[in-house]
Formats: sequence, structure tokens, C-alpha cells
Amino acid sequence: MVTQSIKLGGTAADVVVARVSHGLMAITWAPEPVPDEICFEAIKAGIDALPPGVKAFLNTADFYAMDMGTGNLEMLSRFYDKYPEYAERTFVSVKGGIDPAKHGPNGSYEYLKKSVERSIEALGPRKKIDLFQPARIDLNVGIEKIMETLVGFVKEGKFDHIGLSECKADTLRKAHSIYPICTAEIEVSPFEYGEEQKKVIATAAELNISVAAYSPLGHGFLTGQIKSPDDLPKDDPRHRFTRFKEEHFRNNMALVDDIVRIAQKKGITPAQLCIAWVCTTGPTVIPLPGSSKASRTLENLEGGDVVLTEGELEELNEAIGRHKITGDRSFGEGINMHLWH
Repeated sequence: MVTQSIKLGGTAADVVVARVSHGLMAITWAPEPVPDEICFEAIKAGIDALPPGVKAFLNTADFYAMDMGTGNLEMLSRFYDKYPEYAERTFVSVKGGIDPAKHGPNGSYEYLKKSVERSIEALGPRKKIDLFQPARIDLNVGIEKIMETLVGFVKEGKFDHIGLSECKADTLRKAHSIYPICTAEIEVSPFEYGEEQKKVIATAAELNISVAAYSPLGHGFLTGQIKSPDDLPKDDPRHRFTRFKEEHFRNNMALVDDIVRIAQKKGITPAQLCIAWVCTTGPTVIPLPGSSKASRTLENLEGGDVVLTEGELEELNEAIGRHKITGDRSFGEGINMHLWH
């Protein structure tokens, strides 16, 4: 059983969740979605590993499927149908507001309403959405109008808490001044820890907002299990990330080699080292790795129990600072996802 837990922020400040959350994207956003029985075991194992009173933070979206549909939420609905007693032991965060027709965010009242309502329908009657967040900030609408819409949905009882994703620190502060933000979801890993991440983390700590740090393992790159771009399945979405392309892969492997070396010396996995490091970046930061296997879910959770010594942290930070990562973190050309707004 894992031991570490953390309280959420904003209007969910009384909710205690595992120190490490569980991202569900890869379960269904894949050329061949994972069978239900394997998905369910991956989710159930993480919940069963937690002490009484501690909830599993599950991260999903209404577009986590190859067709940008609600397949991930539908999978989760089937999970709750089979294990209804687990509904109260989980905290479900849903991202939405991505319009396939625009290849990007749509923050209009009409589209957010559509996104929320289809999420509620897909998740089913056994579990209410705990947290809803627009996956990106629609600059054509603006954060003030988006917040007005989301607060209205809270008052209507559609979900309980509001989060933001890929927001800048100033945007987070402005949104929080309108209504308490529970969680800010941003990418944080040894691959991604720049000035904007540091500003968001610092602002979140000041305002007691949780930071859901997604891709702490660099989309699997930092686990040391991927030795070449050819190791990825032919239709794997990660082929679209420039960091996985041959012209950048070898350069970026240099940091992975150091992570593997430090982890072996510590007697933990590279994934656990990265997760433990992400935990050190701020008092409200919650690593958000993905998992579609029970063994991986448990490995990730155990990373939240790892304590890095001052020397180990110094060695890892030195390696992160020494290696210049190349290739950007976006999906590549044609995806208008407006990072950092």
C-alpha cells in the first residue's frame, strides 16, 4: 500500500488524493484500444493500493480517442457499472472544449455546454464529474467569459470544481480571482521544466491550487524502455511528437541515459525517479503519469513514496540542466492547440 497523499486546492481543499494521479488517455487514444478487463485492472489496482479516505485522481477527457470521441469516458462508465462501489473512491477530472472542426479550443458557451453535457452522458449515472477543465484557453473568447460559463455550470450542478489546462501563471491568477480554481494541468518533467512551468507552479503554491503535472515521463521517453523511434507501433500518436523523430531522438536519449544510471544506483525504476523528482518541484504538484496496465499503475504510485536525498536531487538537477532537449512538445503541424495561454 502506498503511503503518501496530498490535498487538492481551491473548492476541493478538503479532498485528499493519492500523491500520484492516473492519466487514462493512452488506454483509448491508441490504434488498438486496450481491452476493458485490462483497463479495469489498471484502474482498480491503483484504487486498491490507497489507504482509507484517500481517493484516486483519474484524468480523462471527452476527446481521448482516435476519433476525438468520448471513448475514454465510455470505458470509465463501464468500469463504474462493474464496480459501482469505486465511484466514491475516485476523483474524476474531465477535460473538454476541443473542437475537432477547429483542431483546437472552442470556449464559447454553446460549445462548452455541448462538451460538458456529452461528458456527463458518456460517464453515465453512477459517477458525477468532480472537476471539469477546458483543455486549452480559447483566445477568441477570453478567460473571463470562459470562467463565467464554467461557474454557471457549477451552479447548475453539472460538476463540482473548475480547473484549467495549459494556462499561463497570469491567466491562472486572473481566473482564480473570479472563482477558486481547483487544479491547473500543465506538462512537467525532466524534459519540460522551463520558466513558464516554474511560474505556474509558484503561483499555484501561493494560491493553494493543485498542479496536475502531466507527461512526467515524457510520454514514455524517460522510462528508458524506448530505444529507438522504431520501437513505437506504426500508428502510435507519439510519432507526431518531434522529440521522438530520428533527428532529435539520439540527442534526447543522453538525458535518459543519466536518469537510468541514477535510478539504478537508487534501486528504483527511471519512471519512479522522474515521478519523485516532479513531486519536488512544488508543494501542490501532483504527478500525472498515464497507465494502461496494473503493474505500471502501481509502479507509478510507488514513485510518490520515493524520497530523494539532497545529493540525489542535486545530481539529477545537474543532469537536467546539462542536457539541452531538442524538438518541441506540441503535436506538430496541423494541430492548433495554443500552448501556454
